[in-house]
Amino acid sequence: MVAEPGDWPWPAPPTEPPGRGLLEGKRVVVTAAAGAGIGSAVARRVLIEGAEVVISDIHERRLAATRDRLEAETGSRPGAVTCDVAAESDVQALIDSAAGSLGGIDIMMNNAGLGGTARLVDMTDEQWSAVLGVTLDGTMRCTRAALRLMIDQGTGGAIVNNASVAGWRAQVEQAHYAAAKAGVMALTRCAALEAAEHGIRVNCVAPSLAWHPFLAKTTDEALLAELAGREAFGRPAEPWEVANVMVFLASDLSGYMTGEVVSVSSQHP
Repeated sequence: MVAEPGDWPWPAPPTEPPGRGLLEGKRVVVTAAAGAGIGSAVARRVLIEGAEVVISDIHERRLAATRDRLEAETGSRPGAVTCDVAAESDVQALIDSAAGSLGGIDIMMNNAGLGGTARLVDMTDEQWSAVLGVTLDGTMRCTRAALRLMIDQGTGGAIVNNASVAGWRAQVEQAHYAAAKAGVMALTRCAALEAAEHGIRVNCVAPSLAWHPFLAKTTDEALLAELAGREAFGRPAEPWEVANVMVFLASDLSGYMTGEVVSVSSQHP
């Protein structure tokens, strides 16, 4: 059985706020949207905020199930395209398909990432390359493809990437993941400077600890409790709490922000 948030000894999260039409009429692509993590929460939130949405993920069956669930929860059915962000042909097919079905793309939400645990002295080239190939290279491919389309459209746009506080803070056995997330931060800042003349903004979030149902499967219980204890609120973030910040960065409310890395964290030293 997969543990639920209520199974853990931390405070209950607040109630998710209602939609406010922040993305009304916007055309949005969300990667890594299957399942119950941040990507899925982003897809749900952009639908609640009034956007037309295409979701993507490498897991075809989970993607279809997520599509059905999102329709049931929001009343809006997103489009869905299977995509492996580690493959350039898949990324381009995603952008082409989404642009065709939506009539263009205004917002790109990049959530795809891959973790792992290994000390650097024991880490293989394959482990290193697998994490960077999805987390950094995949984000680059999606950002590049979205930028090319948005520049051609000539109507501006916004790209929001998903990094991590691991890009700033050292952690044992996380050299590949931390390096990849630090790379996403640097990619975001550089892309933002190049995109500014086209009226396109590029920002990213850096969450600390966000809850999802499979976290207990991949994280030792003692470590999870320790990490939650470092947070000022004494609990992990709910995925929707991260998604809300990503929606803010995609919306007109953050119109003067670009090249920024916004920490979604209550973690203290």
